[in-house]
Formats: sequence, structure tokens, C-alpha cells
Amino acid sequence: MGGLKDELLKAIWHAFTALDLDRSGKVSKSQLKVLSHNLCTVLKVPHDPVALEEHFRDDDEGPVSNQGYMPYLNKFILEKVQDNFDKIEFNRMCWTLCVKKNLTKNPLLITEEDAFKVWVIFNFLSEDKYPLLIVPEEIEYLLKKLTEAMGGGWQQEQFEHYKINFDDSKDGLSAWELIELVGNGQFSKGMDRQTVSMAINEVFNELILDVLKQGYMMKKGHKRKNWTERWFVLKPNIISYYVSEDLKDKKGDILLDENCCVESLPDKDGKKCLFLIKCFDKTFEISASDKKKKQEWIQAIHSTVHLLKLGSPPPHKEARQRRKELRRKLLAEQEELERQMKELQAANENKQQELESVRKKLEEAASRAADEEKKRLQTQAELQTRFSTELEREKLIRQQMEEQVAQKSSELEQYLQRVRELEDMYLKLQEALEDERQARQDEETVRKLQARLLEEESSKRAELEKWHLAQQQAIQTTEAEKQKLEQQRVLKEQALQEAMAQLEQLELERKQALEQYEGVKKKLEMATNTTKSWKDKVAHHEGLIRLIEPGSKKPHLITNWGPAAFTQAELEEREKSWKEKRTTE
Repeated sequence: MGGLKDELLKAIWHAFTALDLDRSGKVSKSQLKVLSHNLCTVLKVPHDPVALEEHFRDDDEGPVSNQGYMPYLNKFILEKVQDNFDKIEFNRMCWTLCVKKNLTKNPLLITEEDAFKVWVIFNFLSEDKYPLLIVPEEIEYLLKKLTEAMGGGWQQEQFEHYKINFDDSKDGLSAWELIELVGNGQFSKGMDRQTVSMAINEVFNELILDVLKQGYMMKKGHKRKNWTERWFVLKPNIISYYVSEDLKDKKGDILLDENCCVESLPDKDGKKCLFLIKCFDKTFEISASDKKKKQEWIQAIHSTVHLLKLGSPPPHKEARQRRKELRRKLLAEQEELERQMKELQAANENKQQELESVRKKLEEAASRAADEEKKRLQTQAELQTRFSTELEREKLIRQQMEEQVAQKSSELEQYLQRVRELEDMYLKLQEALEDERQARQDEETVRKLQARLLEEESSKRAELEKWHLAQQQAIQTTEAEKQKLEQQRVLKEQALQEAMAQLEQLELERKQALEQYEGVKKKLEMATNTTKSWKDKVAHHEGLIRLIEPGSKKPHLITNWGPAAFTQAELEEREKSWKEKRTTE
């Protein structure tokens, strides 16, 4: 029943797609109602208008898709179908719906009736996938059958050339493309329209109407025992005989089952090529036109009974099923092969990726090794350079250290020499300090002498002023006393001249004392500079000797003409002599 349902669905699919005018995949509800009613009629299924209206309610807006129509089609029509309807009438109803929309307008070598038969054959041979297509293997099978029916030879090379030019983007031909292929005469060149039509009809009878064999033979009557020519049609479980091949006047049926048998009979009563068909309740004597036909019919009937015993379908259906199973197997194998190829390709790609990864890793490792080798060589060169540099530097440092040792030794010698020089300088400095001390003492003595001289000079100046005043007074008092005073003046002038001479002598002595002071001062400055230079040298040479500085200076004797140039003893001696002279006057 599943096979019948699949066959019915193919024709219904054509009708549904024909109603889909805008190719949107949906059909209006009113059209589906009409289609469902016609299907119920031709399939002899009880029509259920309530279920139909319920399924296609008007409140459900919009057209219905193929998927939306399938539940109703399965539940209310296909599941109720019995094998008691006229398949030709069913196919013709679906053909009528789709022929005007899809049949090519190009002129064909076949009639519309032949196109209808090719369309039905297409539904029989097409794959059980939608949209329906007939694969190249089934196209080749059909064209071979038609060529054999036309009595021609099959041109395999021509078909191979056709397959080469076949569109690779398609898996097969649609029903209308198949009709155009058969109708354009590409594979029936040299054949007239009647021959092609007869071939299509023969193939149609075999594949669609399950006609295993047909032809004219003589049949012996059961009652009158006369022989009458009848048109016999062998089907999988029945042999029908008609008045003629137009199948309009059917005379009877021979029901076949697994208990039937066929036997060859000898010639008798002037009839040749006899054979006997034994059934459960009747026996039929048949006379073929020749031995070949007789043998063909015996073999055909025997094969049919054998298939009934085995419960097998007709040969063409079994062959179709085997071809489909072979294609499915090949497709599965191809898919498995493709899957394996994909797996192998994926594995190969993975291997390639792994190899590429390994290659990259090796390249990276080689690059790293080269870099490491380069770094190692560079490090080695750097270490060698550094080692050479360090060695050179160590040599230089060693040379510098040796030079420094020599220099230190030289500096030590210089230091020892300097120490000895400092010791000599210390002795010289002590001598210089001693000279400086003596010079300072001399300077002090000279300063004291100068101070006394200044004091004496100041006193003498005071006395001279007194004398001058006294002289003025004497001149002013009396003229008499003038002479006396003149004399006294003369005496005093003489004394003054002597005093002036003494003063000049003192001035000379003072200048000499000043010159002596300057000399001593210069000596003192020289001694001070010497002491300072030695002090700086001693301080420069790490302060080995601490200088002895002179003590504080006492104030010098100062006169009106500068520092005193004589000692205190000399000053006292001079004062004593002046006093004696004053007393004598």
C-alpha cells in the first residue's frame, strides 16, 4: 500500500504545483477543495464534506502550502484508497490540471495522448524526491525500451554524448523535459510518428498497465468447442482476452494463481502450436500463430505463475526496485565514499596541517637553532672579544699597576726625599725663625729709640717756643734790655744754632735709624715671607711640621719725624747730655 501511495502522490504533486500559479508554494483553498473532491471521485474514496470544510475553514486566512495540505490528503484520501480505481482515469485527471501550464509549445513528433503516457511513465520511473526528477539511468532505460519497441538499435555512443552535454547543475529531467526529449525525435531518427506512438504505447502497457505480454491467439470455446481469435493480455495475476486490440469488447478473464500451470500440447484437429492453461476450475486450450509465439507465451505464463508462487512483483517493477535499490546503494556507497573522502580529505588536511605545523615547527626550530647558533657564535665572538678586551685590559691594568707601583715607589722615594727636605727646611725654618726673632727684637729697640727721640724733639720744640716768646717779650719791654737781650738773643741764637745743628744731627741720626729700621723691616718681611713660604710648604706637605709664630709686637717709639731710630739707652744718654748743656748755659 505504501508503494501505491507514493505513486499517487507523484501525480497529485503535479496537480498541486500546476495550481500554484505564482510559484509561491501555496494554493488557494477553493482550488484545493475542488482538487480534493475530484481525487475522492476518481479514487473511489467516500467524500467527507464536513472534514473538508473543517480542514479548510474560511477564518484561516491565506492560501495553503503543500505541507499544510498533506495532513488532510493523507488522512481523508490516501489512507482510504483501495486498489479498485482506474489508474488511467486518475492520472488523466491530474494530467488535465497540469498539461496546459507545463507542456512545451514547440512542435513534437508525438501526440498529446503519447505525451500523457510518457508523463505517466515518468511518474513511475522518477525518484521518490520532490521536485520530481528522472535520473539519467532511468532515462537510458526508457529510451532503450522505446528503441527496442520500435525495432531499432540502441545508440549508446549517442546517449553518452547526450549525457556529456547534460547540465551538471541538475540531477535529472523533469516530466516536461522528458516529454520534449522523447517528442523531438533525437533518439528516434528515421522512425515515423506511428512507430514512435506504438513504441510508447507498448512501453506504457508494460510499465504502467502491468501488461507482461499481449497478442492475437486462437482460443477454444468451452461450450461449442469452436476456435475463435482473441486479443490476449497477460498481467501479473490475470489473462484477459478481447475481441480486438482496442480493448473495448472484453470476452473473459483467466485468473492465475500459484496452482495454475501451462503445458504444451501436440497438434490436433488441424490446429498447431497448442498449449494448455490449467486453472483451479477451468482449463483453456490456446493456439499460437507459430512456435516462437507459443514458446514465448508458455514462458511468460510460467514466469507469471512462478512470481505468484514467490509473491514477487512484476518483472518491470522488480527491475525498477532493483535499479532504485542499486542507485540507493550506489548513492549510499558514493555518500560513504564521499564521507570517507571527506574524512580522508579532512585527515589529509589535518595531516597536511600537522605536516605544515611540523614543517613550521621544524622551520621555527631550525630558525631558532640558527638564531641560537648565531647567538652562540655572536656570544662566543662577544665572549672572545670580551675576553680579549678583558685580557688587554688586565694587561693594561697590570701595566698600569706596575707603573703605579713604580710610580708609588718613585713617589715613596720622592716622599722620603721630601721628608728629608722637610727636615732640612725645618732646620732652615728654625734658623729663619731665630733670625726673625732677632730682627723683631732689633725692630723693637729701634722703635723705642725713635720714640725717645720724638719725645726729646717735642720737648725741644716746646722750649724753643718758650724762648721765642720770652725773646719777643724782652724786645717789647725795654730798649735797654734790648742790647742785653740782643746779646742774650745772639747767645740764644748761637745756642739755637747749636740746637739746630744738634737737631740736624738728630735728624741725620733719625734718618739713619729710619734707614736701619727699613732694612730691618725688609729683613723682617723677608723672614716673614720665608716663614710663610715654609709654612705653606709644610702645610702642603701634609703638615709634618707646625710652624712657630712670633709673639705679639709692643708699640714702637714714635717721633714727629717718624719711628725712633735709636735705642732707649741711647735716648737716655742723649737726654743726659742735653740737660748738661742746658745747665752750662
